[in-house]
Amino acid sequence: MGRKRIVQIVIKRVQDSTQEFDQEVEKVIRLGRYSEGGRRPMKVRMRSQVTVQEIMARKVKLADDVQHKDIWIKRDMNLEEREKEKVPRSEAKKKNKKRTEIEKKNFDWRVLDRRLKKWYLRKKEEVVEEAID
Repeated sequence: MGRKRIVQIVIKRVQDSTQEFDQEVEKVIRLGRYSEGGRRPMKVRMRSQVTVQEIMARKVKLADDVQHKDIWIKRDMNLEEREKEKVPRSEAKKKNKKRTEIEKKNFDWRVLDRRLKKWYLRKKEEVVEEAID
């Protein structure tokens, strides 16, 4: 299966039924060296920034898709952006290590849009009910 076809299939999983983001793919490039049986990241260039923002907002849909569970969508960042993200990422690692066992079941600290955020693993209502019981 071709690179562009793989990208289109993954994008179709993320988009709403009324959208056609898969038609917005401009260019697909494989990164890294080829190795037999290995997987390499792909860099996908889209025709519009609006499409990119929509896809990034809906990329969590891939987590529910069993067939594409091992695929991640990330923004391409330059060196300066990566350096800025190191601080909140290391802070998230520290906070994750300090969590209690109950907290580990309920949430993770993650970096989203270069900000440290509490990521609930279950609905907040379930967490509150468990704490009451």
